[in-house]
Amino acid sequence: MSAFTTYLPVNARSRCLNLVKEHPVSIRVVNPRRTKHGDFRKFPDGRIQITLNKMENPYRFLITFIHEWAHWLVMQQHPFRTQPHGSIWKQTFKIQMLPFLQDQIFPENLLGLLAKHMKNPKATIDADPQLAIALKQYDPSNDKNFIFELETGTRFQANNGKIYELGHLHRKRYACIELATKRTYLFAAHSEVQIVEN
Repeated sequence: MSAFTTYLPVNARSRCLNLVKEHPVSIRVVNPRRTKHGDFRKFPDGRIQITLNKMENPYRFLITFIHEWAHWLVMQQHPFRTQPHGSIWKQTFKIQMLPFLQDQIFPENLLGLLAKHMKNPKATIDADPQLAIALKQYDPSNDKNFIFELETGTRFQANNGKIYELGHLHRKRYACIELATKRTYLFAAHSEVQIVEN
């Protein structure tokens, strides 16, 4: 069994393996990157590669794999340029994800949120606050907090390594001041950050 399948929920492994075994796609699992969970690339020599971050959360890994697999299928079926996360990709992602939306694969608390998300999937699951928060329950424990859990004035370090001070909620995002530049940046309420002592 391909090494990437060991990161998947047990009951999804054979189905995922069947997806890839008939296609000339290389799948690499790499150390986590800050800016993305996975990506899809076609090299000048024609090679196709899906790269996925190592994750201890099998549900996040499966969603990421099917997300990238949908990119591969879109490129195969529509060789002319399409929007990366446009309507064709969304429809393909939905079709590919549908067989996995079952309680033998996903826990009940994720299944409903994921089914709702798949009605109009976003470019990243991190853009869906409810789903992102629910998925975090299955990540290894860490010392990070969601921004919405913090009090105004709390200083925190974001994934980019910079230090900010939490401001007030503006619609769905928090205005935060980067301490080094005094510039204001907006953060989603479910962004994960590390508290810094004042």
